[in-house]
Amino acid sequence: MMDADTASAALGIELIELGEGRAACRMAVTRQMVNGHDLCHGGYVFLLADTAFACACNSHGPVTVAAGAEITFVSPAREGDVLVAEAAERTRYGRSGIYDITVRGPGGRVVAEFRGRSRELR
Repeated sequence: MMDADTASAALGIELIELGEGRAACRMAVTRQMVNGHDLCHGGYVFLLADTAFACACNSHGPVTVAAGAEITFVSPAREGDVLVAEAAERTRYGRSGIYDITVRGPGGRVVAEFRGRSRELR
């Protein structure tokens, strides 16, 4: 799946860990990702978390997509920060699942908490 993900590749997102129901992705915040407050735009933080979510929920094999997601921004990220999103499966039931993703910045500081709901396609 990641080999065909041109959106994540264009942002330099790397898959650094993958296991059943879990994944971790890394992204460096570039100048192009900074908003008018000189902080990383929240959409990029969301995209990083969403990529880790996609990797984790697709780790079981069937094609799985997001049914919904929400994010809480905890602290800002800045240009030059390297962010890591760690996804963990909380539960799978039928064709659905729930995943929690924590995005961390330098020193392990929490940048955001993301919860995704998945749905297997058939």
